[in-house]
Amino acid sequence: MIHFGKLLIIIGIILIVIGFLVSNTFIGKFLGKLPGDINIKKGNFSIHFPIVTCLVLSIILTILIRIFTKK
Repeated sequence: MIHFGKLLIIIGIILIVIGFLVSNTFIGKFLGKLPGDINIKKGNFSIHFPIVTCLVLSIILTILIRIFTKK
């Protein structure tokens, strides 16, 4: 159970760092606006599907998790 607590603390710290990067740096300007993200606007109706952004974030998080959990 001690390992689970440490894991939660590490995940929390990582989320805080990611939140800071997204909100305060150039990364926040590009997320959601990558080529391949779908924007549909018709009159008063708009939909945004950040497909490529989700893929990029998934790849980055997968790499980070594999680095930190390697035994």
